[in-house]
Amino acid sequence: MIKKIPVQRLPKTISCLLLLLLVTNFVWGHTINLDLEKAPSKDVVWFYFKLGIEHIVPFGIDHILFIAALYLLNNYLRTIFWQATAFTLAHSITLALSMKGIVSLPSEIVEPLIALSIVFVALENVLVSELKAWRILVVFMFGLIHGLGFASALNEIGIPRTNFFTSLISFNLGVEIGQVAVILFVFLLSGFFFGSKPWYKKRIVYPVSFSIALIALYWTIERMFI
Repeated sequence: MIKKIPVQRLPKTISCLLLLLLVTNFVWGHTINLDLEKAPSKDVVWFYFKLGIEHIVPFGIDHILFIAALYLLNNYLRTIFWQATAFTLAHSITLALSMKGIVSLPSEIVEPLIALSIVFVALENVLVSELKAWRILVVFMFGLIHGLGFASALNEIGIPRTNFFTSLISFNLGVEIGQVAVILFVFLLSGFFFGSKPWYKKRIVYPVSFSIALIALYWTIERMFI
């Protein structure tokens, strides 16, 4: 026989159910990867570390262009690494919050914003003669947006409940390694040999940045309307 709940207790009962639902959404606000649920921690670490690298190199062409655009305005490695670190910190925050279901934006908004962030950084290289101190704040803000994009991709694969933070940390480390690889590649391709040349900005920074801006503008339009 089912026990009836007194009418006067209904509001409290409903409140408890809603609270339980919110707590459950907070704890398991992400897709669960059942295949790795009982896997050894070392397998989980390697899987998400490799996934993070692959999300930048070779599959993250938009993130590659973003990092390349960041580098072009100032070819000092220390400067770009500081910017990359701010970017990583920011996307780590929104990635974790999004995977927990605390912060969420539809991909129809996130993806055009990611493309617009590339347009902004690339055009800044053309319009600004030198690196400004506030750029690291801009990079941090864009990193928050990119983190939501990472979360969307990661949610398709899921994360095991038993190694949630281990998986996120491994993924972020992989992303960081991928970014460092892009920075070093762009440095060797341009800055190392030509960074001190008087024509460096005119022949490399401006045309490459303008090309990146055009590609990203096309992506923006495509992601908004196509």
